[in-house]
Amino acid sequence: MKRLVVGVSGASGQIYALRFLKSLPPDVEAHVIFSVTAAEIMKQEVGWNIERQSLKEFLKIKYDESPAGAKIIRHDVHDFFAPVSSGSFKTAGMIVIPSSAKTLAGIANGYTSTLLERAADVSLKEKRPLIIVLRESPYNKIHLENMLKAHQAGAVILPASPGFYQHPQNIEQAVDTIVARALNLLDIPRQIMRGWGEEND
Repeated sequence: MKRLVVGVSGASGQIYALRFLKSLPPDVEAHVIFSVTAAEIMKQEVGWNIERQSLKEFLKIKYDESPAGAKIIRHDVHDFFAPVSSGSFKTAGMIVIPSSAKTLAGIANGYTSTLLERAADVSLKEKRPLIIVLRESPYNKIHLENMLKAHQAGAVILPASPGFYQHPQNIEQAVDTIVARALNLLDIPRQIMRGWGEEND
């Protein structure tokens, strides 16, 4: 089973996290860290109260279908004793989806005030993939400098900028263009949004 760390920070665009978690295959063990603000925005934007309802229950109700079946393990954002805080806990990498500018700044500058930032720091120091799906617009100089710092440290910056060449018909399909890219970067098989030229595969 492939272990993956999923950080969800307090930015608009919580649907990106939701669609990503929904798309994970059954052979993935996802260690998920929600920031305090992410939990609040998740409730406001998509209607999921993460403290009262499991992800699988919510997905079944929202999309009228069974989720992909990945094993979801939640960690408190302040729990520095969680296994993902140590490089000795082997994972296949981490994604922060969505990432706020504040979380980007913490990661880029090595300021690990939460478990989410610490787990990202672990991914960088252990040379594991780290994907940062930044949900901010427009970018100021500080954002750009922090993106460059994170990139130079080994992270991949994946802006939450959906593609339209596959003609998405709704917001979920538009979001899935980014989710599919993230899955590719983490070398996780995907069942959504075939790549360019794969339509007839």
